[in-house]
Amino acid sequence: MTEITHKLLTDERALYRTDGAEITDTIFDVGESPLKHCRNIRLSHSIFKGKYPLWYSENIAMRDCCIFEGGRAGIWYTNALTAKDCVIAAPKTIRRCRGITLENVTFPNAAETLWECSGITLRNVRASGDYLCMNSSDIEIDGLDLTGKYCFDGVKNVSIRNAKMIGRDVFWNSENITVSDSFISGDYIGWNTKNLTFINCTLESLQGFCYIENLVMKNCRLLNTTLAFEYSTVDLDIRGSIDSVINPSGGIIRADSIGELTLDPARVDVSRTQIIIP
Repeated sequence: MTEITHKLLTDERALYRTDGAEITDTIFDVGESPLKHCRNIRLSHSIFKGKYPLWYSENIAMRDCCIFEGGRAGIWYTNALTAKDCVIAAPKTIRRCRGITLENVTFPNAAETLWECSGITLRNVRASGDYLCMNSSDIEIDGLDLTGKYCFDGVKNVSIRNAKMIGRDVFWNSENITVSDSFISGDYIGWNTKNLTFINCTLESLQGFCYIENLVMKNCRLLNTTLAFEYSTVDLDIRGSIDSVINPSGGIIRADSIGELTLDPARVDVSRTQIIIP
């Protein structure tokens, strides 16, 4: 394996098609696409400042690295990538990739990141930006702090634990989502989604959880959640009160109390919904 240490690389495609390299304490500056079509690369304590650092690459391991804001669209069409203890400050990073593992990674500007990827594992990730993970699949998350709108749109087969998420329109148009031991605050959560489950979660949403097929909540709390569950099929076990419920399509709602309940027979078959209050 080639060793590259303490270098300043400025050329376009500086290490194009390199196969097998350990790169340490190196700065990739200015030149675009420095590691395009590369394989079997280990990066540590290195910096990327120019565009498109890793495209069409495979088997990449990054540790204690930083992609600056200028490294836009940094990792596309790349498979088998691991990144630990890194900061990725550029937007539109990691797209159309497979086999992505991120641990202790910070995204100060995660706009339009992790699009159309599969096989994603996130551990203790912090991200701020809109449209995270659009149209991606097979995602496993344990530890996520996220601020951003329209995240997890169009995703499939997602498991999330120990997350704190602030935004709006999370989990739209998605399928097979399970969220546990998490806090989520945002308007219009989960619209047009199939098989959405929350376990031991605290949730806040204006007009959230509507147009959902098979919405499940187990041991959850709803804070300031109004106009909820419209045209959704539900199986809900809520600890405490629900501020307002409007026209669910059917199922069971268990709660300590409901502030305002609307069941309009002109809009839904009210016989399909069972309300259980002690």
